[in-house]
Amino acid sequence: MKKLKSSLTNMLVVLTVITIVAAGVLASVNAVTAPQIKKINEENLAAGIKAVMGSDDIQVSDPWEVDAFTAYDINDKQGNLLGKAVVTTENGFGGPLKVLVGFNTDGDILGYTVLEHAETPGLGAKAGEWFQDKIIGMNPGTNNFTVSKDGGEVDAITASTITSRAFLRAIQNAYDKIIAGQDVTSGATQQASAADMGTPDVIE
Repeated sequence: MKKLKSSLTNMLVVLTVITIVAAGVLASVNAVTAPQIKKINEENLAAGIKAVMGSDDIQVSDPWEVDAFTAYDINDKQGNLLGKAVVTTENGFGGPLKVLVGFNTDGDILGYTVLEHAETPGLGAKAGEWFQDKIIGMNPGTNNFTVSKDGGEVDAITASTITSRAFLRAIQNAYDKIIAGQDVTSGATQQASAADMGTPDVIE
């Protein structure tokens, strides 16, 4: 087989062929894995809803959306409304912080789980466990749902004030929009400035 002459044209042809082949392989892999990934995500969400509502004996409605919030009506097996589960997103220290939170019919927080985050490992990433014994049972409509540094009722994650504010704001916005039906700016478009958040004692 004759060796291709080293030239810009030949190199571009070879690179183009390699790119096309690689794209085809990636497309094939995606076609195979996408359904499985979707199934896993759906199973994780279903498990998360049961966890934040504190019960396995529930019926979950089809999702409905208001602005950037996704909500699910939660009923018991007899069809009685137990509350709502809401997916809400807010900009944290490292990027979007996505939280699934469960409310009862009065708006009290039953539970939450962090679905996605890009926070600092060991600091902001603690949001998934830090607030469990601090906000369960609280109602963002009646409690001062901000960090104690800002005069609120919730202790911030140690050395992670920005993440703490973002986390609480995500849940507050979910309550305001879905439970109270108020107009709020969604976390998807809300980028808090340093002036809004103040200067934390210790940043992440």
